[in-house]
Amino acid sequence: MWSSSVKRFSSRRWISTSSGKRLPNRKWDAVVIGGGHNGLISAAYLAKFGLSVVVLEKRHIIGGAAVTEEIVPGFRFSRCSYLQSLLRPSIIRELELKKHGLKLLKRNPSSFTPCLDGKYLLLGPDSELNRSEISKFSTKDALAYPIYERQLERFCDFVDTLLDSPTPEISRKCGALFTHRVKNTIHKSVFWGRCFRNAVGLGQKDLVDLINLLVAPASKVLNNWFESEVLKTTLATDAVIGSMASVHTPGSGYVLLHHVMGETDGQRGVWSYVEGGMGSVSLAISKAAEEAGAHIVRNAEVAQLIIDRNSGKTNGVILADGTEIHSSIVLSNATPYRTFVDFVPQNTLPIEFLSAVKNSDYSSGTTKINLAVDRLPQFKCCNSVDAGPEHMGTIHIGSESMEEIDISCRDAVNGMPSRRPIIEMTIPSVMDKTISPPGKHVINLFIQYTPYNLSQGSWQDSNIRESFAQKCFSLIDEYAPNFSSSIIDYDMLTPPDLEREFGLTGGNIFHGAMGLDSLFLMRPVKGWSDYRTPLKGLYLCGSGTHPGGGVMGAPGRNAAHVAFQDLKTS
Repeated sequence: MWSSSVKRFSSRRWISTSSGKRLPNRKWDAVVIGGGHNGLISAAYLAKFGLSVVVLEKRHIIGGAAVTEEIVPGFRFSRCSYLQSLLRPSIIRELELKKHGLKLLKRNPSSFTPCLDGKYLLLGPDSELNRSEISKFSTKDALAYPIYERQLERFCDFVDTLLDSPTPEISRKCGALFTHRVKNTIHKSVFWGRCFRNAVGLGQKDLVDLINLLVAPASKVLNNWFESEVLKTTLATDAVIGSMASVHTPGSGYVLLHHVMGETDGQRGVWSYVEGGMGSVSLAISKAAEEAGAHIVRNAEVAQLIIDRNSGKTNGVILADGTEIHSSIVLSNATPYRTFVDFVPQNTLPIEFLSAVKNSDYSSGTTKINLAVDRLPQFKCCNSVDAGPEHMGTIHIGSESMEEIDISCRDAVNGMPSRRPIIEMTIPSVMDKTISPPGKHVINLFIQYTPYNLSQGSWQDSNIRESFAQKCFSLIDEYAPNFSSSIIDYDMLTPPDLEREFGLTGGNIFHGAMGLDSLFLMRPVKGWSDYRTPLKGLYLCGSGTHPGGGVMGAPGRNAAHVAFQDLKTS
């Protein structure tokens, strides 16, 4: 559908903004599709650059997958994302997010793995705790673990240089001005030069080890480092989280690195809760964006892009009610699939490009269950009556060996929810007193593996949904007896739910797989890694672009800089 076939924006003089003000009837410099954290970050930077910007969010609440919602009265859930570490320090600093209310709650210990034989493993930022805990299972591993951590930190320092700038994509402007070609050449030379210097700084041994981490299965990497199954399994969950990959899948080691490259207040690898839930991250960003002059509109669902028939340029968007909003550029925080298949009119994109987008891997094995409970789980292997160290961090339940993780993955590949699901439990209300009534708690369950399509039945069947939820609760009962009886109510999001409610194609929390064939110059597809698209004036700013998923914000920040530079030189 072309813009001429629907009513013009001028037929409606205003729409409501998040502050209750009227949105002016004008041509905007930039429209941002989607009020997730990356879209809000793009809007904040573009507004700070002096552009007129409007963000269009289809839901009643901003934040996308980084959102806090009161599903059960009195209990505020981080419905999708539930931990903070990856948000780039440059964004926190440049947008002054702490001034806008962002408060991070460091977790210590950060990890707890109970075992059915009565043992358990605690890990965290305290090196002495780690040594003592790992020694219960292996003295050799206790000595190796700090060396392993230091190596990963060096790798993170290397990868860190790739995150805060656009990729050195080959320029597609054949007739570009000489000055543009020179700037493009300089940018690529600086980028690759910095990578070369960092590679030399690593040294040959570490560089080879980094390559091995990137291409090898996580199981191989961890087997080479450690002998204790409980330690290897605890670490291995980070290598498969949010994916349909097994610990034996080549390249799964990178996702492990992706989950340790973050920081909290300068402390590498420390994950934190956010006071008020993950929606507080989005709220702080939205405040920064609005302070800079951006307009944010809720309940504004985008149906289609406005594409000029002759030039192929993107000139704005059409809302679901037919309203047109015109702009010089559009940035989409939606997944690549949703952007190019759902929003772009047919027969507009190059066939090869559209085919590459459609053939990208959006598979997901993730289900999220948010629970309201009337008491803390009491683990058999611990003696705590009240909140103890085992309640502070991520609680790993359902796997005590890497083979169990692989079996669970194979169940899902065959179309069945895992018979023994892999569960990461967090209890943010132990540290955050703002999200639950006194004496009661909010619990997040991040569960794998659950296929998008079931070989028998459907996730729309309430009996199937209830059966799987009860299976998860019963599994937790094995480690914390009577956990099931503490549940007041719960909210369950399977892969189709995540797709329908939050726009996550396939239910994939990263907007697309994070395999080596889908990263860096290959993300979202080969030849289009620099946030630009085949349609002039249309940019991607979501997690489906470099450097990938998680509440990182780098895609939003990088895309804003690229779009602004293009506007300046157009």
